[in-house]
Amino acid sequence: MTMIQNPILTGFNPDPSICRAGDDYYIAVSTFEWFPGVGIYHSKDLKNWRLASRPLNRLSQLNMIGNPDSGGIWAPALSFSDGKFWLIYTDVKVTDGQWKDSHNYLVTCDTIDGEWSDPIHLNSSGFDPSLFHDDDGKKYLVNMVWDHRVSNHHFYGIVLQEYSVKEQKLVGKKEVIFKGTDIKLTEAPHLYKINGYYYLLTAEGGTKYDHQATIARSKKLWGSYEVHPENPLITSMPYPRNPLQKAGHASIVKTHTNEWFLVHLTGRPLPKGGHPLLDPRGYCPLGRETAIQRMEWKNDWPYIVGGNQPSFEIEGPAIEEVTWEQDYVEKDDFDANTLNPHFQTLRIPLGEDIVSLKDNPGHLRLYGKESLTSRFTQAHVARRWQHFSFTAETRVAFEPETFQQSAGLVNYYNTQNWTSLQISWNEQKGKILELMTCDNFTFDQPLKGEEIVIPDHVKYVYLRVDVKTTIYEFSYSFDGTIWTTIPVQFDSYKLSDDYIQGGGFFTGAFVGMQCQDTSGQRKFADFDYFMYKENQE
Repeated sequence: MTMIQNPILTGFNPDPSICRAGDDYYIAVSTFEWFPGVGIYHSKDLKNWRLASRPLNRLSQLNMIGNPDSGGIWAPALSFSDGKFWLIYTDVKVTDGQWKDSHNYLVTCDTIDGEWSDPIHLNSSGFDPSLFHDDDGKKYLVNMVWDHRVSNHHFYGIVLQEYSVKEQKLVGKKEVIFKGTDIKLTEAPHLYKINGYYYLLTAEGGTKYDHQATIARSKKLWGSYEVHPENPLITSMPYPRNPLQKAGHASIVKTHTNEWFLVHLTGRPLPKGGHPLLDPRGYCPLGRETAIQRMEWKNDWPYIVGGNQPSFEIEGPAIEEVTWEQDYVEKDDFDANTLNPHFQTLRIPLGEDIVSLKDNPGHLRLYGKESLTSRFTQAHVARRWQHFSFTAETRVAFEPETFQQSAGLVNYYNTQNWTSLQISWNEQKGKILELMTCDNFTFDQPLKGEEIVIPDHVKYVYLRVDVKTTIYEFSYSFDGTIWTTIPVQFDSYKLSDDYIQGGGFFTGAFVGMQCQDTSGQRKFADFDYFMYKENQE
């Protein structure tokens, strides 16, 4: 018997949508403003997962330039039917105020890691769409409808409409089939047909600590839907001591061994000392992650084995374990022709004129672009924080000629929250190392007046960050052997959904390489390697 430990997808991997194709299992997760869009993970045993695809990898599928922080890809829905994969996704263009401008699209592909089609626009009435393949061959789209009217509840209900494969568009009547429960904030609909019932699985309560998954059923597709007698199906809300918080936004799979599992969003908060347990419950610098629970059936209703709170460890399916090679190397020397898929950029693909692995072979060359506060074009390549304790390191050559040029190592949440250790230039000191910080759009330079002068003979500077659960700190070296820690400690919790502007953002902390040149001269930096290594505490 294999035991599975949660979460199965660590670090910013939210809104899981699971599907099975034969004896292969796939989970699609949200990527928000990070490009390429959507992460699809592959498993044979529900325990061991690898990043298999980032399907939205060209501008014709996804152009997020100018998108707000935490806009972009919300809650993709992956399914397998008629011998191919179907991916439904939302590109959210406006997040603040009365509106959520959200465009919903469909792409398909015969293989998970192949070239996915150009998108078909379906509707823009709300977010979290998914496609239901009925057993009579018909297909239907469900999504939540957004109500922007002043003083109305924004979450209007779950709408159903048929999708015509032949016409490549939604056809026929559209009806709201579920208004949700008194928990409200009803979103993330998934439809299933099981044992003669249609089951509608939704998320309710918002995606913070009140999050939960609600399930309802009907004998008829168009309803009416009755809610589970012991709703919610899963939540952490009444269980503040459970290490897996925020449980909700779920999807269901039946294995080829006839077992049932539910994958769901979760977060692992770090408590803040001296604060009460219930409010705030803590901060999740690893963002919202993906966990899995075993499911069972009673009276044609699903239940989570062990009760409706998430379990940290579950009994896996009766499938032989299949492990993968690690899908990223601890130290990436940039010797390949393409970037490792764990690296992403912000909002748009960056062409060879901004990011190049060829201009200086064995290096990642970044040509300086806009600032870290830009929602348009940043020369910034990063990967998720996936562990509470890790070291990230790089070696960079950069020759700035003005204070408007800088390059280095950055820990980044969004345009309004980040810290950067960077090489820049100072009129009196010449080439320097400096810290630049942005904390809810308040800026600081902790080393101002005490910037570190880089000796003239030093071409490459080594930069490192050590993340130690609740704090992180930067260090540097001019020779790769003698390291100096910069005596400024940063709080990990400030790179969490829960901290940013009081909450309501949806991504997670990233660490990466950036080069900016706000003079417009495109001064480049050469990064010789990038290391990301988990530390055992």
